[in-house]
Amino acid sequence: MNSIAWLLFSAALLPIVAAGASKAGGKAYDNNDPRQWLAKQQGWRARANAAQENLFEGLPFFYAAVLFALYSQADQGWLISLMVAWLALRAAYLAMYITGYGTLRTIVWGLAFAVNVAILLSGV
Repeated sequence: MNSIAWLLFSAALLPIVAAGASKAGGKAYDNNDPRQWLAKQQGWRARANAAQENLFEGLPFFYAAVLFALYSQADQGWLISLMVAWLALRAAYLAMYITGYGTLRTIVWGLAFAVNVAILLSGV
């Protein structure tokens, strides 16, 4: 169970990494009004901010799927493998988003979604 807790925590860090990327080294960054500053960004900073939003949006389904898998008494080794796969795909998604590979990003998103469905159904 300890591994599962660390993987859940790692998933929560992905959007924070994207947020940090979107703001790091930005000229005239205003921490008192970061949303307005971010709204004016273009290029990779804007994409990092958009990735942050998508990563936050994906967390509830991931957490719910893991909790349901645990409730359904899914094999923990298999569950951990699926969680690692999901995290790796979402990290790749972040990299594809920031670097501007839209089609590849969408494919990676779809794979991560499929893995999330597999997590949900792993205990059934």
